[in-house]
Formats: sequence, C-alpha cells, structure tokens
Amino acid sequence: MLRFIFSFFGGIFSTLTLGAGMAALTLGAIFYMYGRNLPTYETLANYQPKTISRVYSGEGQVIDEFIEEQRLFTPIEGIPDLVVHAFISAEDKEFFEHDGYSVTAILSAARDFITTGGQTVRGGSTITQQVAKGLLLDGSRTIERKVQEIILAPRLEAVLGKQGVLEVYLNEIFLGQNSYGVTAAARTYFNKTLSELTPGEAAYLASVTRRPSDMHPVRNRDVALFRRNNTLREMFENGYISETNYETEEDLPLLSVQGGDFPSYQVERPDRDYFTAAIANEVEGLFPDQEMGSAGLSIRATVDEELQAAARDALQRQLETYDRGIGRWRGTGLTIPVEMLSDEEQWRAVLRSAPIIRTISLESQWFPAVVLDVDETEMRMGIEGWVAGDEDPIVPRGDIEWMRGSFADNFDAGDVVHVRRLTQDSDGAFIRWTLRQVPEVQGAFMAMDVNTGRVLAMQGGFGYEIVISELNRAYAQRQPGSAFKPFVFAAALDSGYTPATVVVDAPVEVSAGGEIWRPQNYSNQFYGPTPLRTGIEQSRNVMTVRLAQEVGMRVIAEYAERFGVYDNMTAFLSASLGSEETTLYRLVAAYAMFANGGERVEPTLVDRVQDRFGDTIYRHDQRICAECSDATLEQGRGPRIVSDRERVMNAVTAYQLTSMLEGVVIRGTARGAVNLPVPIAGKTGTTNDEKDAWFVGFSSNIVAGCYIGFDTPRPMGRGGSGGALCAPVFNAFMETAIAKYGGGAFAVPDECMFINIDRFTGARLPDGVSGSNVVRECFRIGEEPIFGITFDGGFAMAADLPLFEEARPRDAVSVTTSDGNTATINSNASFGSLSSGGLY
Repeated sequence: MLRFIFSFFGGIFSTLTLGAGMAALTLGAIFYMYGRNLPTYETLANYQPKTISRVYSGEGQVIDEFIEEQRLFTPIEGIPDLVVHAFISAEDKEFFEHDGYSVTAILSAARDFITTGGQTVRGGSTITQQVAKGLLLDGSRTIERKVQEIILAPRLEAVLGKQGVLEVYLNEIFLGQNSYGVTAAARTYFNKTLSELTPGEAAYLASVTRRPSDMHPVRNRDVALFRRNNTLREMFENGYISETNYETEEDLPLLSVQGGDFPSYQVERPDRDYFTAAIANEVEGLFPDQEMGSAGLSIRATVDEELQAAARDALQRQLETYDRGIGRWRGTGLTIPVEMLSDEEQWRAVLRSAPIIRTISLESQWFPAVVLDVDETEMRMGIEGWVAGDEDPIVPRGDIEWMRGSFADNFDAGDVVHVRRLTQDSDGAFIRWTLRQVPEVQGAFMAMDVNTGRVLAMQGGFGYEIVISELNRAYAQRQPGSAFKPFVFAAALDSGYTPATVVVDAPVEVSAGGEIWRPQNYSNQFYGPTPLRTGIEQSRNVMTVRLAQEVGMRVIAEYAERFGVYDNMTAFLSASLGSEETTLYRLVAAYAMFANGGERVEPTLVDRVQDRFGDTIYRHDQRICAECSDATLEQGRGPRIVSDRERVMNAVTAYQLTSMLEGVVIRGTARGAVNLPVPIAGKTGTTNDEKDAWFVGFSSNIVAGCYIGFDTPRPMGRGGSGGALCAPVFNAFMETAIAKYGGGAFAVPDECMFINIDRFTGARLPDGVSGSNVVRECFRIGEEPIFGITFDGGFAMAADLPLFEEARPRDAVSVTTSDGNTATINSNASFGSLSSGGLY
C-alpha cells in the first residue's frame, strides 16, 4: 500500500516535473524564436531624438525655431518630480519595483485576450516596454511584439537604468498637437516650463498619453477632465500629492492655450524672416550631416533686432514708393468666385487659405482682403480678422489717386488684395482703410560689423513668407555696375597709382568678336584728363576702362577674387564696369575690408552653435581678448584684441580708397542722398538701362549695402539709379545704426603723409591753402608722388576732341593760401606728356 502511494505521488511529481521542463523548454523556444534578430538596444545608450533647433538673438530671446518633430530635449535631472510622478501614476505605478515588465499586467492582459476570444490585445506594457516598442520595434499590437517587448525591457533597464528609461520616455512620447515630449507639450498646452506646471496640468499631460486625439482640452473637455482627475487620484493614492492638493486641483477647470486662457508661445515668437531662414542655410553648410529641424542645436544669431527692423522698414518704404510712383495697380492675381461672396463663412474660409503674404507690417499690419462690392466712390471690403465693431471696411475713392483709372477700371468683385489701416502720425487715430500692393520691383539690404563680419541685418526682399516668397535677394546674382569700380581703383592704388594720378576720360572703342564696344559715361559726356579721385567720385566709366587697361584686367580680377567678390572672374575689359554678376552678400563683405584697413573678414549670421548637450561646436570670432581679464586696465581704455587675420590690402591703400569713397558721398554721385552725422564712405552702382541699382557704404564700424531691381531684369527708368533708389535706403538705415553704435573718423595709418591736391586737376598745392577744390591726399611715406603725367590706357584720343568742362575749372584755379590771400594757378599746370600705356 505504501509502495502504491509513493508510486502514485512519484508519478504525479514526475509528470509535473516533466511538464514544467517542457513548459520551460517551450517558453525558452518562444523567447529564442522571438528574440532572434531583435534591434540593437545598446544604441539607446546614445539616444538622440529629433529635437527642435532654436535660434536666439544676442539678448537671448528665441527668434525662430526649426521643427521636424516639436520636441525640446530635457535631461531627466531637469524634469521636476511632479511631472515624473504624474506619468508613473498614469502609466506604470510599479515602475521603480519591476524589472522592466509587470507580471500582473501581463496576466491581466492575457486574461482579456482569452475571454474575448483574441479580439482584445491590450497594453499591459510598462514604461520600459513602451520605450522598447516606440524606439526599437514596429509598434504593432501582436503577441509576437509583446513577447519582444518583454525580452527587450530588462535589457534596456540594464543598459540605461531606471532614470535613463524615464529620460527617453518623457522626451519621446507623443502628447498630441504635434508635441513630442513633456517640455514641448507643456509649452503647447500651457505656455509654461516644466517647473511652472501645477499638479493638475502635469496630470493632464500624463493622461494624454494613451489617446492623444481624444484628449483635446476644448473639443474633448469632459473626457480630458475625467482622465485628468483619475490621474490626480492615482497621484494622491501613491503618496505623491497631499489630499488637500488633490481635492483643490480636482475642482479646478482645465485652462489651456487652446481654450484661450494662456497666450500661445508662437505669438511671442517673431515670424520667420529672411535672416533666420538664411541662418538655416549657413548652419547646414557648417554641419552638412545635421538636419536643422531635428538636430537640437542652439544657435546664437548675430542679428540686431532693432537694426533688422530698420533695414526692413527702409527697404520696404523705398520699394513701395517706387512702385506707387509708376501709378499702376497689379493686385495679387488672386480671386474668390463671385458666387461665394454672398456667404460670409464661405468667403472667409477661402480667404484664410489664400496663398498671400501675411507678414508685412510697413506702417501698420497688412491684411488680406476681398473686394465685396465696387462702387464709383468707394469699395466695400471683406477683411481677414475683421470683426463687428471694427472700423467700417470701406476704401474711399480718394485712396486710389496714385493709380491710373477708377475703381471700375482696376477692380472686380472677388479680387483678393492687401489693405491696412491708415492712421494719424500724431496720435494713431484711424483715418481710413487703404489699399496696398506688394511691389513688383524687389531688392535686398544687408549690414555687418566691419571688424568681426557679424551680419547685423539682412532683408532679402519686400516680404518673407514660407513657400510664397522665400527668395533672398541678398544672395541673388546681379551685375554690380559701378559698385565694382572701387576694386579697379584699389588695384591701381596698390600698383603705384595715387588718388592724384590723372587718367584721360575720352571715348574708347574696343573690338572683340566682330563687334565694337563703346563704353559711355552715365551723362553721355566726356571730361578729358581727370584725377582718380574725381573719376570715382563722379563714377566715370570711360576713364575706368582706360585705368583698367593700364593696370591690367588680370591684376584686377585677382584683386576681386582676393576680396571674395568673385570666385573666378573673367579678365574682360567690360568687367571693370561691373558687368560680371555677384551678390550683395559678397559685395558688402568685400567693402568691409576697405573700412577696417584691409584685413580679411568672413561674413557670418551665426556667432555660436551649441549641440543638444550645450557644448559649443562652432564659434565665429577667433580673435583673442588679451586684456579682458586684466583688472588693472586703466579706466576708459578698451581691452586689446589680438587678431591674426590675413591682410588682403595695404593699410595706406585702404585709407586712400576710403577717403576717395568719402568724396562720393560728399560731392559725388551720392551727394544729397546720404547725410549723416559721422564720416561715411560709399559707392553707387547703376547698370545699363537702370536694370540694377546699388549703394554700398560704410562708417568706421558698420558697412551696409542695398540692391534694387526687378527679379527678371528690365529697365527701371531714368530715375532708377543707385544714388536715387539705394542711397536713401542706406541713409535711413544708418540713422538708426549710428544712433545705437555711433561712429567716428576713419583711422589714418602711420605710413600716410598728406599733401594738398587740386581734386579737379591732380596738381600739387601749397601747404595751408583751402578751397572747395583742395583735398588733403594721403601718400605713402618714402614714395615721392610724381605729378604731371597723364595716362590714357593706350587708347588713342583725337587732338580736337570736344570735352565737357564741368568737372574742372575752365581757365584757372583760385585757392586761399595759409596767410589768407588768394592765389591763381594756371589750369594747365597739371597737364604733361601723355603716356602710351598698355599694348593698344
């Protein structure tokens, strides 16, 4: 009997042991089968999610963001316990106890699967399993995927630890409204940092995780409140908040950005503009393996927001002034079908989606609008954003006096246009709604620090709008015209010529390819022997061609390439007049080297770039502040900055050229258009038929340039010169720049010696004389200037050639001597023998 009992129980034990063994083998086989070819979980040790890259102004304000997934990475140390506890309570309250998976949760999920006949395959996933599913697996809801989660979860925790798993989870999880991670979600829903969240707000975010599309704080308010309160209860029961906190937070309404209870962070951030869009291109050029929208970079921009606004305003005003001066209404080319105009809801919906620029704020905000009714004396408008109680949306007949024709001639019902409020300058009182149109003529403006290359402002057109208007004309290839001439003159000055060197301004004929090229001055006049100074001040084309022939176009081309104006300039004689295309960006950077005494500077829109971990991976300014830490530095003296920058130009040449370009502003082609309280040097540029207008100028610390022209080049009319169009833009901008940054006299090199020169003839004058014709010219010490030689570039000149005499006195030169008396110098004193020069 006893043997039977032992045999019976022995059989049962053997069966159980064998069954357990078989179960273990089966389970092992399942885990082996599903565990093969799993993703490499070690990669999470270097987890780098797609993170927003942010652009900051010099004052530390966010001015733009580049977003692929709206995520702001926050290390676990920066995530408050309140937020962590909210998510643990909502998702995995045993997180700190289990080994990556919860047996209880798995058994509960298995029970539901069995009782529903396999119809329900629900969670049971811990936070660790969710990380494995989201980052290493395909996210499908299958038994196979669930087994793989269980296999991976303990491995993940072994690699990352609990805190590492939480860091990945709280930065990766999708929380609706295109927000990934808790930091971005806190900003999206509440416009708060994580440390500013209340328990109820943290509980709401934690409740969004399971069904983000069903938890909108306005559309799904009841469900959102119910789940928020459930999470608050879990937080209380888990000991994370007090009962008082729980009861107080449970009774509070759900306030959100979506409900209009908090301002949106997007309202606080400026619209993207030409500057920040260009930053993306520059950074991606620096780091071609990084994507701006996902790299999590922190970029400190060089932009000065006050100067950026001044540049935008100055350029927009001039473009609109030119456009309205033409007197023709073009409109936007967009229309809304007339049959929709009777249904306000319908036409407003169509207007909201119209592809029209909405970022213009010249004078005041420009609004898209649709013409609802056209009358002889007025037009009734439907204005985007207009609400009952606003000013009547009427444009009176007097508003269109600047354009040809009547309302009926220019407008039809359904036309989509721009309007803005016209207000009193004195008190801002509303006058009327006024029609506006984006000019067809376009342009660009750019300003930078002459010593560092930091771009302070950049406006690449009338208005920036993603997709609609993104072309940045600061980088557009255009002919610079006479704005290139300083490089011809600089090459000459570095080749031994002086500002007093005389070159013939007389007709030139160049035969090439069976055609004859006859360059002309803008005035269609010729002026005979002329000093270099007067030649550049008055922008003489013909003498520039002769000078280029004397110096050699290959020398000039090498000079232009050294300054970065061109990468590979062709040595054609016509290129001396700016016939080869370059960009405003390059030209402004090149002029900066005149202003700083001839040292190379590289333009940049970026001061510094930091990676997602805060490490600096790029810094533009490599100069060293040798005395910044010297506490004994005497008061009033700035610290010494050590620079090893390459010298691209002799310092004396740079000063000579700067002095000559000052003359352009004082008495040359920019006179009257530029009137500023500090010394300014610059050069106008106008191409054939006024297709391109330029002005590039500089003070002692800031260089700025303007370009205006049609995108498809065509004549702008006789008034479309650089002096008439671009110089006023420069002047308006520099008024703001000088008020902020000041300016002073241009630094004089120690190697300069000064001699009085007659600017009309190039003749040397006695010391102490004065007069409108007298200029104190810089010459290199040790190089005795030679007077009385005239260069013609090797081109023949007829003896009886009629010359226009306006540039120089007809008979004699009167000067005031140092003792106050008047002396007369014969007008031909400077005219000597003609040098053949060149090979022609």
